[in-house]
Amino acid sequence: MRFDESQIDWLADLLRDTAGKEIMPRFRRLEEGAIRQKTSAADLVTEADVAAERVITEALRARYPDALVVGEEACTDNPSLLSGLGEAPLAFVIDPIDGTFNFASGVPLFGVMLAVVAGGETVAGIIHDPVGGDWLIGAKGAGSHVRRPDGHLTRVRVASPVAVSQMTGSISWQFLAEPERSRLARNHAKCLSQVGYRCAAHEYRLVAQGHAHFAVYAKLMPWDHLGGALIHTEAGGHVARFDGNAYKPFHLDGGLMTAPDRESWNELRRELWSD
Repeated sequence: MRFDESQIDWLADLLRDTAGKEIMPRFRRLEEGAIRQKTSAADLVTEADVAAERVITEALRARYPDALVVGEEACTDNPSLLSGLGEAPLAFVIDPIDGTFNFASGVPLFGVMLAVVAGGETVAGIIHDPVGGDWLIGAKGAGSHVRRPDGHLTRVRVASPVAVSQMTGSISWQFLAEPERSRLARNHAKCLSQVGYRCAAHEYRLVAQGHAHFAVYAKLMPWDHLGGALIHTEAGGHVARFDGNAYKPFHLDGGLMTAPDRESWNELRRELWSD
């Protein structure tokens, strides 16, 4: 199944409109009690997350009544929603605010992410930046583009391959278990420089547009990665789990790494995991 341009435009506008009504009015204005912890002090949810997901979910169900809608906050209450992603004819996966820690801290690095899954395959991904007001959009077989507020599209490409010593990238080593955690944190120093945004939405934007070379993630929640992984692939890059196998919507573990191409991916895999 392929989503056409009009459907993608509708989804992109839905994310923008929701951000304008539910997210940005609360940015740097969260009142006491509007933020709570989930699993740790670094894993937060705000009233903006909950409100934005509710609005997006209601709009999707109204337009696509037979589709499965999987939202990050809904899955906190009902994890069984994840079980249908591998076989649903049509599913939407929502991260109402990716980078909630930044949002709650008043840092303008967060995004609204949505992925479209059809028959167990990701067919479209959208990352909206409410602060910048634009989108990064990928569609299966149609490439990845930045969509400006005026509707103008600019195609994006990943960075050209370079040696590991000349690469810039991010590693979410905090979610890894030892000894892998310390190994990757140490080996990151083999690279030219590092990025750590605490926000997959902006890290995927960075690598898909060729401003950085790689991103490494240990925690595979579908709302964090399905859209971004498709966007990166459609921008010409290579994405695979740590074991080298393809990343699928139903995968919740196994780690994930992006790179400019397969050869760069293999070189990074050797260097970052070496003793």
